Amino acid sequence: MERTLFLNGTIAEGSWFDDDVTPQLFKEELTGGSGPITVWINSPGGDCVAAAQIYNMLMDYPHDVTVKIDGIAASAASVIAMAGTKVLISPVGMVMVHNPATIAFGDSAEMQKAIEMLGSVKDSIINAYEIKTGLSRAKLSHLMDAETWMDANKAVELGFADGILHREDIPEDMEPPAVSMLYSKAAAVNSLMDKIAAKCKTKAPEKQGRSVEQLYERLNLMKF
Repeated sequence: MERTLFLNGTIAEGSWFDDDVTPQLFKEELTGGSGPITVWINSPGGDCVAAAQIYNMLMDYPHDVTVKIDGIAASAASVIAMAGTKVLISPVGMVMVHNPATIAFGDSAEMQKAIEMLGSVKDSIINAYEIKTGLSRAKLSHLMDAETWMDANKAVELGFADGILHREDIPEDMEPPAVSMLYSKAAAVNSLMDKIAAKCKTKAPEKQGRSVEQLYERLNLMKF
């Protein structure tokens, strides 16, 4: 019998809140049975190392893994979604990819280490995306740089999902709508800044006042 697991909430190495998903908690559920599984995902992401552990668990699972994105698979959660043998997304679901981030403290050497670490983490994330989507690493890197949000159709178009979830009475081979949406945070911010800059532009003031000749004329009129 197929089992159903739920990955809802923030992904963390250790549980701080009731809705945290940790590798240990997920492992207990995953190994609590056998056979094919369905993993429902609705998560804003979280710790990329914890997500990598869960991704590896699913990749190593000996049976089919169907991932269903019913809300959002953002950031680290999008990496976990890539472990699905089949990935389906709700018509109103979203996938978001972006560059990893961290907090660093120390001198310039420590900052450089943090930069190199983030580069390595990004490469590892791209590995997961590349295996699933077949997109080039350059394309995937660009999507991450722009903090890209994909609706269901765009996620399928780019290979982050294999299909869109349908009601049981809708044929599985039904073609999804042709319209798709990809939202780039970087592009949106740049566009907004351009509009603000345009609004802030001021026209050069027109010359005001009178010529010297007009002033002399006016003074002559004022003589007694």
